[in-house]
Amino acid sequence: MNKKDLGLLILILVVGAVVALINPRFLLPINLANTANLVGLFGVLSIAEAFVIITGGIELSVGSVIALLGVLFVDFIANRGVPWPIAFPLILGFGALIGLAHGFFITKMKMQPFVVTLCGLLIYRGVGRFYTQDGTAGFAFGVSFPDLEFITAGRSYGMPNSFIIMLIIAVAMWVVLHRSVFGRYLYAIGKNEEAAKYSGIRTDRIVTMAYVICGVLTALSAILFAMYTRSISPASHGNFYELYAIAAAVLGGFSLRGGEGSIVGVILGTILLQELQNLVNLLGIPSSLNFAVMGGVILIGVLVDQQWGVFRARRRIVETVRASEAATPTKAG
Repeated sequence: MNKKDLGLLILILVVGAVVALINPRFLLPINLANTANLVGLFGVLSIAEAFVIITGGIELSVGSVIALLGVLFVDFIANRGVPWPIAFPLILGFGALIGLAHGFFITKMKMQPFVVTLCGLLIYRGVGRFYTQDGTAGFAFGVSFPDLEFITAGRSYGMPNSFIIMLIIAVAMWVVLHRSVFGRYLYAIGKNEEAAKYSGIRTDRIVTMAYVICGVLTALSAILFAMYTRSISPASHGNFYELYAIAAAVLGGFSLRGGEGSIVGVILGTILLQELQNLVNLLGIPSSLNFAVMGGVILIGVLVDQQWGVFRARRRIVETVRASEAATPTKAG
């Protein structure tokens, strides 16, 4: 755990203590379980976003992808008779294809990630609304999938399974990002893509794989959210979820410039974000201010990241000057 992550953990504990003092209901087991469930749901999505941000890119369409793939998953198992063990990997495959398409347009067609994913935000939500004829996709009364519901929305030893799934994904992605050659390439591309390319890294392939990983994890998140809500209106389902994911990643130390961040940080960022949301609810603050909280969090996170970058740059300059002066021999006499 680096200094940023440790500072974020301390902030989480301090905010939690303040919230508990203001409203003791914060520490009730049911509230903690509900918060853990939301941390699991948004944590998977935030990890997905982080893999794109580490390359210096952005993914604005994750909320719309959640709406579209959630609608497809519910329709497949509830109306089309597709067994869920088949529908599950099928939806993950759709997520991979979306990520592959985004990677292609960004790396081969040289389009900006902002433009590609902004267009995706509009396209996927529009397709989802067309697919349901602007209706709602959900499970009919009495329709049940016990095994699937337990895996995605149940609890094990009192802990929400969504949270456990997030922890498993986090461990796997921690190994990928921090203990693999692929992870080192991601950091190198985020810091300086041209330098990475000239050093022999196949930057197009690595960036595309980052978007594919993001697509698969977003598809998994779509399934988890679908089983959590059990009813999806593609016109509103997943709205602004990309802001939650970006805010959690930025809070967790992922620089929007790319090349920085850790999986531990993005999990802590998700926890802090949900803690703040819980604070808003427990204090009776109007839910309409949630977006104001999101905007403020992103603004503060980017500001801190920018100032931290300036501080590190100045420190490197000072260290370089001192090393140069130390290496320069002084004239005798």
